[in-house]
Amino acid sequence: MSSQPIGIFDSGIGGLTIAHAIKQKLPNENIIYFGDTKHLPYGEKSNEAIKHYSLKIAKFLKENNCKIIVIACNSASSVAYEFIKSNVSSIPIYNVIDPIIKNLSNKKYINKKIGVIGTKATIKSNIYQKKIEAKITSQIVSLETPLLAPMIEEGFFNQDISMTIIKKYLENKNLNKIDSLILACTHYPLIKKQIKKFYDNNVEVIDSSIITANYIKKQLEKKGMLNINKKPTYSFIVSNLTKSFSKSATFFFKEKIILNENDIWKEI
Repeated sequence: MSSQPIGIFDSGIGGLTIAHAIKQKLPNENIIYFGDTKHLPYGEKSNEAIKHYSLKIAKFLKENNCKIIVIACNSASSVAYEFIKSNVSSIPIYNVIDPIIKNLSNKKYINKKIGVIGTKATIKSNIYQKKIEAKITSQIVSLETPLLAPMIEEGFFNQDISMTIIKKYLENKNLNKIDSLILACTHYPLIKKQIKKFYDNNVEVIDSSIITANYIKKQLEKKGMLNINKKPTYSFIVSNLTKSFSKSATFFFKEKIILNENDIWKEI
């Protein structure tokens, strides 16, 4: 048993979808969440920049006694996961991509057409195609959807304007006649209903929040690291605090939360 907190980070507040799923699946666990709102979106940054920011945050979470770190960001997971693992020792590091890949090992995905939408960094890394094709024989098609994350961060979802942008992307010929669609960004669960509506519920929409939470629970069980604390604590930190993020955070986490600012890059 371990009462140490689970550390979770994202380039912004999109990873709160993962944090909420983990809270639901593991209600006794303490959580420290860090959203790097000062540098979002990671999907538009260079690989070196993403690695630099991600490593700094991972070290911060380790210094705050986290027992594991969950990279709740597809861009950071695709670009910086191995880099973080090699530079932050003695603490398990998990990403949001491998749980999806493990889930796709199911026979029902063999010889199917699977679409992937995400940030430029995630799609350019080609990581989903590589990992899926290493597991099963399927046709993988990808599409960069760079406007979606900032649109959602600013609270523009479940509106006509968001549906117009979503429709424009999903009508792309690359995604024609897909059987499943992977939401390769932790922001996207907030527009999952609109995406399912576009497809008239005829396409399976896969988001990483619940899948990742189930995976993390299994890993903690295997390692004997579950917490039995009945009064867990939650800390939500962002590197740059604005009113819009405070408001949107409630939608991401599905509960009212208080964000605290800590610019870990600021010179002291």
